[in-house]
Order: sequence, then C-alpha cells, then structure tokens
Amino acid sequence: MVDFGSQLTQLLARRLREEQVYCEVTTPSKAIEEARRTQAKALILSGGPASVYDADAPKASRELVELGIPILGVCYGMQWMAHTLGGQVVPSSHREYGRAEIRAEGGGGKLLAGVGETTVVWMSHGDRVERLPEGFVVYARSASCPAAVAGDPARKLYAVQFHPEVTHTVEGRQILRNFLFGVCALRGDYRVESFVEQTVANIRELVGSGSVVMGLSGGVDSSVAALLIHRAIGKRLHCVFVDNGLLRLGEREQVERTFGGAFEMDLHVVDASRRFLSALAGVTEPERKRKIIGREFIDVFAEAARQFKDAHFLGQGTLYPDVIESVSAFGGPTAKIKSHHNVGGLPDDLQFELVEPLRWSFKDEVRAVGRALGLPSAVVDRQPFPGPGLAVRCPGEITHKRLELLRRADNIVTTEIEAAGAHRGLWQYFVVLLPVQSVGVMGDHRTYEEVCSIRAVTSDDGMTADWAALPHDLLARISNRIVNEVRGINRVLLDITSKPPGTIEWE
Repeated sequence: MVDFGSQLTQLLARRLREEQVYCEVTTPSKAIEEARRTQAKALILSGGPASVYDADAPKASRELVELGIPILGVCYGMQWMAHTLGGQVVPSSHREYGRAEIRAEGGGGKLLAGVGETTVVWMSHGDRVERLPEGFVVYARSASCPAAVAGDPARKLYAVQFHPEVTHTVEGRQILRNFLFGVCALRGDYRVESFVEQTVANIRELVGSGSVVMGLSGGVDSSVAALLIHRAIGKRLHCVFVDNGLLRLGEREQVERTFGGAFEMDLHVVDASRRFLSALAGVTEPERKRKIIGREFIDVFAEAARQFKDAHFLGQGTLYPDVIESVSAFGGPTAKIKSHHNVGGLPDDLQFELVEPLRWSFKDEVRAVGRALGLPSAVVDRQPFPGPGLAVRCPGEITHKRLELLRRADNIVTTEIEAAGAHRGLWQYFVVLLPVQSVGVMGDHRTYEEVCSIRAVTSDDGMTADWAALPHDLLARISNRIVNEVRGINRVLLDITSKPPGTIEWE
C-alpha cells in the first residue's frame, strides 16, 4: 500500500489484514522499489490531504501503473492515478465531506459486484476527476462527483473517490473484497500459524548463534515478542524486568510466575523502586514525571544489559501502528503523534541490532499470536497499561503511600468489573488517585482523606473513546469496597468524559 498521507492509512491496512490478506505500507518515493522487492501482487494507493496539481504534492513513479498488477486508487490515490495517466483533476465546485449516495452505472463492474444500485459512502475531497484517462469508464457517480467509481478493466486499474475502509461506507468491505478477490484473485491465506513459523525462522536467521537482550514489561506486546524470540533461540534470550515501583498489585509476581516459571525464560528482575520514587520525589508536572521515568528506565536497563557480554541484539515489541505513524507521504516523519514507547537513547557503548518480530502486526493480531503461543489470558487479554505505569494515574506528588492506596483501589475496580463480566467490550478500566482531599464521615468520626475516580472506556483503537455506562449495582459495590477496604480514601467519583475532548489516561 502506498501512503499518500491519509489519516486513514492504518485503518485501510487493518481492513486488508481482516480479510486475511498481508500488506505493507510504504511511501510514494519508495513505492516502486518496494513493489519490486516484495513482488507485490497488487497495490492500493491511499488517500491524502494534498491536491495533485500542487507543486509540493506527494508523487510516486509512473512505473507503478506500468507494473501490470491490479491497482486500487482511493480518494487522492484515484486523483494521482488519473493525473499521472493523462486525465484531468480540478477543484470541485461542490466539495463533499461526509456521507453521500452514489448510483451505479452499467452494472458497476467487478468493483461493485454484489453492491446495491445505490449505496451510502463516506466522501472527503475538495478535488475531483473531471476527465478520466483513456481506457477508463465510470461505474458510479454521486450528485457532485461524476466519477465516484471508475476503472480500466483491461489494465486492472480501479479507483474510488470515497473511503471504503470506514464503517460509514455501508458496503465498503464488500468493495474491498471485490478488489482483493474478484479483481486480484488473492487467496486470503494469511494465518497466525504461518506467521509464527515464518517469524521464528526469520529471528533464527537474523540472530544466528548470537544472543538477544530485551526489556520485558509484562504487557501484551513485549510478552508476545519475547515468546517469539524465545521460541527461536531459547535461553539465548535474556529478559530484563524492571520493577520501577509504579506497577499494579501483583504485577511483578505475575511476570516472574509466567515467564521465569511457566515458560522457563532467562528472566532477570531488577528492583529499582526506591531509585524511581526518589527521582520522582516532589515532582508534580506530568511531562517532567514521564521524562524522569524514561531516563531512569534507560539507565537501569543499560546497567542490567551490560552483564550480557554476548548479546548484540535488542528485542523490542514494536507494532505496525508505531511504524505507520513514522511514515509520511514525503518520505520522512510527519508531525509526531506520540513518543515511541520502546527502549531508546541507550549509551554509546551499548550498540545493538534490533529484533522486532511484531513490527508488521496490529494489536488484535498480536493477541492472536499470543494465544497461539500459549500465553495465558491474564496476559494476552490484559488492558493497555501506560509505559510510565501508575505515575500516569497519580496526579500530583508520587509517594509510596499514595501508590499503595492507588494499587489497592485499582485492584478492587479490576476484580469487580471482571467478576461481573463487564470487562468484555471495554478498552480500559482503572482508578485515578486525585491530588485532592475531601471531608467525610465514617461512623462518628470526621475524615479528611484522598479522592479517587473510576475510569472505564470503550474504544476500537484508543484514538477515540466513549465513557462506559457500567451497571449501577456494580458501581455501588466498587465504591463501597474502596471506601471500606482502602483506608485513606473516603470518596469515589466516576469519570464520564469521552475522548475527545478528554484523554483516556489523566496525564
């Protein structure tokens, strides 16, 4: 897939994976080189915010459309294809953003097979193809777009002016399936088992007789990456687990039990909790907290890594969304979306070659791989947890006492929600300990103690989220248990803020 700068590129890649079709994303400048290297069977040209007639618009080699393989242009991808092949793209007098109805013409061709004569799609364009290249025919149009779907079946070149990857395009998945299986005749045989087998073989070839050192957090990504590397090279993988004092209740013990015990990995646990808390003493500004935690982690990990003299490789749980976010239509990184969460900034005397077995995988695929490798549900299905740990959920000063309150309250929320089966469909559910104290009454005594807030959200990918409407009786149980069992908290709130305008985490 060629990324022309669309914010929906990642979603489009996901849709292909959901159809069991393997794909990789590349930039326009590298597209022809990558297509030849991978012997691509088909190409999809993504959307993008630019206009093809602008001087600085992203461009790819014309050789792409001369490879003789099926190509689908989406939005900007359609306009680039038309412009490159001699068509005309002009500013539209009636821009289309949002839902629109298209009507098929001439039966709709292969791309609209099985799609209604009229269907609702999601448009997002200010330009349109005014004149199609020679050989192209119109398969559908909208009120404002004379060529909403077009193609040149002889050359297997097809294009749509809308976004088939979004759920608002009602029959978008059928259109993508028509391209993948009707036009391209792909098999859709991308499976977890073949991924595991091939990945393990790739790791063995890369590492050879060498060793790998890896920071194991116990999260889904690092856990699955570690299991793949361990399956490939066994005890030559050295895992370092850093206890920074910001973990959830029982988290360190679970990691030791699962990886050092059940999977018999070479696991080295470093207790650096006092070091981290000392460095965080008196610090309340969120970004400063993150930087301190990141710096301390690198230092602690580097000290531990130096003992493995034979290790010249660094294992990381990098996922494909991290890779896509660093790809731009102009061949370099776009505006930074988020800081990379993996180990970076290691000292000069620690020179490692990266081993990233999940580099081409999405989160749901990682979970599937974890299950195939026998990873327990408690790990593979765990909710996302921030890299800086509970520091993110402890606004204000971080102290051992406040962390203990937060840990115990969070454990109550987690166990109660999961016992009720209410965790199914939730993205995250946790507690935030606020830098606020409130007056309360317990028995005949006045209290002046901490306040916590329950945070539970639903989401597909964490980019947007809605607050979850947990059952009232469940909330009542949680509140009652926290106030009665966690001495030091006397008030429980419920966060009902969506993202946006809020964020999922508090810091």
